[in-house]
Amino acid sequence: MVKICCIGAGYVGGPTMAVIAFKCPDIEVVVVDISVSRITAWNSDQLPIYEPGLDEVVKQCRGRNLFFSTNVEKHVAEADIIFVSVNTPTKTRGLGAGKAADLTYWESAARMIANVSKSDKIVVEKSTVPVKTAEAIEKILTHNSKGINYQILSNPEFLAEGTAIQDLFKPDRVLIGGRETPEGRKAVQTLKDVYAHWVPEDCILTTNLWSAELSKLAANAFLAQRISSVNAISALCEATGANVSEVAYAVGKDSRIGPKFLNASVGFGGSCFQKDILNLVYICECNGLPEVANYWRQVIKINDYQKSRFVNRIVSSMFNTVAGKKIAVLGFAFKKDTGDTRETPAIDVCKGLLGDKANVSIYDPQVTEDQIQRDIAMNKFDWDHPVHLQPMSPTAVKQVSVTWDAYEATKGAHGVCILTEWDEFKELDYQRIYDNMQKPAFVFDGRNVVDPEKLRAMGFIVYSIGKPLDAWIKDMPAVA
Repeated sequence: MVKICCIGAGYVGGPTMAVIAFKCPDIEVVVVDISVSRITAWNSDQLPIYEPGLDEVVKQCRGRNLFFSTNVEKHVAEADIIFVSVNTPTKTRGLGAGKAADLTYWESAARMIANVSKSDKIVVEKSTVPVKTAEAIEKILTHNSKGINYQILSNPEFLAEGTAIQDLFKPDRVLIGGRETPEGRKAVQTLKDVYAHWVPEDCILTTNLWSAELSKLAANAFLAQRISSVNAISALCEATGANVSEVAYAVGKDSRIGPKFLNASVGFGGSCFQKDILNLVYICECNGLPEVANYWRQVIKINDYQKSRFVNRIVSSMFNTVAGKKIAVLGFAFKKDTGDTRETPAIDVCKGLLGDKANVSIYDPQVTEDQIQRDIAMNKFDWDHPVHLQPMSPTAVKQVSVTWDAYEATKGAHGVCILTEWDEFKELDYQRIYDNMQKPAFVFDGRNVVDPEKLRAMGFIVYSIGKPLDAWIKDMPAVA
């Protein structure tokens, strides 16, 4: 029986291993993590992450051929294939601060593998890592090898949160990079055989190590670039009276461009886009390619611009001050159908409003109050370290309240900001919301969820990103 061990029980390790166990009953899969609370949650009825369809998959396999354990060393020693999906945060100090990936957790995982292994291993990079990480890991393993052979493979994760289980069941492609040696090819084939249980042969791509590592960074950079492109156009739409939805639809009708990832919004979030692009920028700089680095850096600059532009719109529309005013925030996750708040635009929007002394009332169907308070109080990049190494629960920001109901959040508010495109926000009774708000009542739709005309008919002053501006907002200067 092939034994697989995955180090790291997060958003990548948990779902990926659950699906491998589900699709390969003949393989024993163990997910290990040093965080006791996280492993306890994986072994309970309340899984540590929310992902549609994940519960069913885990419940079918758990205890059969899928196990979650804190006994890291035992399971690593027994495994034939070791997946490593540990955090790779952006460095906050030292060489490459603010751009380079911090490989501390990766390196300690590699050293631990070298310490406990008694048989040959295939080590698979699952986390997003900078190009050439495999080389570093290889050196650590071979210098500590005690006669054991290691093969390093890169098998980057392309799943999207909110649809992760579907993405794993029917991936566009599975990418496996390995050394172009007889042993390297054999290792690639071993991993290929695992995926071949359910993924068609022509969807499993094999490349060299560097191509696989770089393909992941490039794919995320291209996706984020599309969002920043349409967001840049949304600013021009507002200035000229064009409608960004119509423009994006017309553009997306071109089969070479296609319609996906062309929704204008308050900005992109998630754990990967910003981190991967910063990483790409750093690699370009290190390889003497400043023009390429600046090109990709601009994608992040536009994203930051879009978030600050949104906050400026709110403040300027409301008589240039939100001090002491209640502002309702609907949605805190970075997108619908996930409870993930990593790098969500809501953090920057809320911080911007709090900086102007607003009272913020937040509702999100999947994010806990504790998580929201942590996110607002945490420094940039802190979220990407294991929980026990994050700052202790910071003191709650008292201008922030978290409710479990959209109507409660909006009661008595001067303005409502929609920051996540949860389906339920389309179905809300906006007349009821309007009746319980201070007047004039504002809606700032950061996801183009609502029909602005319907809301204007009720009496709302509406700002929708990239849509023709309300007469009221036109008269207010938007540039802070």
